[in-house]
Amino acid sequence: MAEQLSSSLLLAVPLAPLAGSAIAGLLGTKFLGNVVGRKVSHTATILGVLIALIISVQTLMAVLDGASFNQDIYTWMQVGTVKLAVGFQIDTLSAMMMCVVTSVSLMVHIYTIGYMAEDEGYNRFFSYISLFTFSMLMLVMSNNFLQLFFGWEAVGLVSYLLIGFWYTRPTAIFANMKAFLVNRVGDFGFILGIGLLLAATGTMHYGETFAQADKLAGMTVPGLSWPLLTAACICLFIGAMGKSAQFPLHVWLPDSMEGPTPISALIHAATMVTAGIFMVSRMSPLFELSDGALSFIIVIGSITALFMGFLGIIQNDIKRVVAYSTLSQLGYMTVALGASAYSVAVFHLMTHAFFKALLFLGAGSVIIGMHHDQDMRNMGGLRKYMPITWITSLLGSLALIGTPFFSGFYSKDSIIEAVHASNIPGAGFANFAVLAGVFVTAFYSFRMYFLVFHGEERFGKAHAHDSHAHDDHKQAVAHGHEHDDPLATHESDAHHEEDSHGDHHHGLAPGQKPHESPWVVTLPLILLAIPSVIIGYLAIGPMLHGDFFKDVIFVGENHTAMRTLSEEFHGAAAMAIHGLQTAPFWLALAGVAFAYYCYMVNPRVPAWFYAKFKFLHTLLDNKYYMDKFNQAVFAGGARAVGTGLWKGGDRALIDGLLVNGSAKMIGWFSTITRTFQTGYIYHYAFVMIVGIMATLLYFFPFWR
Repeated sequence: MAEQLSSSLLLAVPLAPLAGSAIAGLLGTKFLGNVVGRKVSHTATILGVLIALIISVQTLMAVLDGASFNQDIYTWMQVGTVKLAVGFQIDTLSAMMMCVVTSVSLMVHIYTIGYMAEDEGYNRFFSYISLFTFSMLMLVMSNNFLQLFFGWEAVGLVSYLLIGFWYTRPTAIFANMKAFLVNRVGDFGFILGIGLLLAATGTMHYGETFAQADKLAGMTVPGLSWPLLTAACICLFIGAMGKSAQFPLHVWLPDSMEGPTPISALIHAATMVTAGIFMVSRMSPLFELSDGALSFIIVIGSITALFMGFLGIIQNDIKRVVAYSTLSQLGYMTVALGASAYSVAVFHLMTHAFFKALLFLGAGSVIIGMHHDQDMRNMGGLRKYMPITWITSLLGSLALIGTPFFSGFYSKDSIIEAVHASNIPGAGFANFAVLAGVFVTAFYSFRMYFLVFHGEERFGKAHAHDSHAHDDHKQAVAHGHEHDDPLATHESDAHHEEDSHGDHHHGLAPGQKPHESPWVVTLPLILLAIPSVIIGYLAIGPMLHGDFFKDVIFVGENHTAMRTLSEEFHGAAAMAIHGLQTAPFWLALAGVAFAYYCYMVNPRVPAWFYAKFKFLHTLLDNKYYMDKFNQAVFAGGARAVGTGLWKGGDRALIDGLLVNGSAKMIGWFSTITRTFQTGYIYHYAFVMIVGIMATLLYFFPFWR
């Protein structure tokens, strides 16, 4: 196998989806007059992503055989000694990410044919998701901070377009603006971190920056006593907090469910939200030299993993349960980064990409079957009507909760073990958070599973919940509607997706039954279910305990978590069998059993919890009041400052003093001078004499 990969072939990976996006977005929309139809649009974009996937798989195979690539493709500009270029760094980390991005993207593209079939924006949607794939590939393939930042901002821009895809809905516009603004906060930290490193090293290239890591470790921020590397790493991680939705910059992700379901799978499960995890792993030579930054990361990840999981318990909207699950799992990945177990974080990133994309697409299939009703209280018993969606969703849920032999087990248990073995400050709290999170994850996952696929059929009934009637829980219980979950939140009730005709009738009419989705929807479910079951078993050996990430991810001698993990690893099968005896397995089993008891055996239990812990429900219902805090402090503060600038600056200073004031002064001066314009010659002579005297006094004052 050649040691050097072909630059032309690598260029085709991001450019093929970009070409597909251009065909669908320019020729397939009103922009250039709808030159091509739906068939050409989806064929061009799917073909582009398929080409990218084939080359990505070939690249990964070549990299595993010893090939590599790390050079600039194109120099944009040279500023002094700083070179700004487009370049690729292809190693096992980037090649694996390329395969994950393109494979999940391909499944989403195929699924979209069925899901968006009735939507007027069909071609525009295909253009957006293909453009997103291009942006994400540019991010993961980059060899320098400039290109990383370009990809980082491009995925943010496309996510803004996708979340607000149904731009006639106020909720969608609010959600995409919220995502955009929250990510700007994170990106400000990100660019500060890049700026600090550029100022200290004089280069944007990863390799050249890493080569100076030891020198950076001894430097301080100019004018301050802060260690420069810690400050730069925390700033970089603040960027990751925005993209990867870590507390307190997580608030945009649940609202982003306003976009169509396929983008939930693409952006909020497999790709964009994992960009932060990828970036920190890529920067491991820098983060390894700062225990302060790692401690900050592990604490933020722990808070996200546990407290976002609690919010999943009270959701009614099927997509929002999966959204909060994503937040929680991103917290797990972040905890692994903080524990200095970067390869474990990337491993969980990969396994999670498959089973979470599967769960989102499964939720989308359920929504199709329910005629775009997303409220789980209107479901139940769908198992016999939608067998493929049922079995694939069950497999995805089992992977998510960490069932032994499933892919999620290997990555999630490795995170828990790594945290337990970690010596980073904050690991004690993290250990509690990830263990408690196992029970919480199992409970909300199987609460959703039982409410949707088992029990009483609650669809097509007159009392069904809809977006116009938010029933009071107590009233519902009083009327004997035991399927109403008193633990569930009112706020996000039934976020229904509009169809292309603007029809506001959602859900099944009385007497209607759900139906299995078409093959373009179920085929991606089956194809995603396969890696959700087996990829963890196959990949854990080489990725965590082999040479897969050798010379790509660096772990310092003083961080012992990965060493401990490798000493205790005796094969994938042995790990799964041993997993049956460990605390995480029993916690997960307890979560499933408790969900079964609450929602299948004794539905009065949630009502009892609601009555006893109403204050807790109110806290969770209001999402820890984070949105209200942001609205009051940041949005309110911005409004107050804006009002002050408008009244004081714009109206009083600019309009009042400068514009109107200057006009008034000229008017006043004109009024005085007009009194001398009488037409009498002696008045003009008098003015001339006074003018001459004033001039003489000014230039030749008698008091000198």
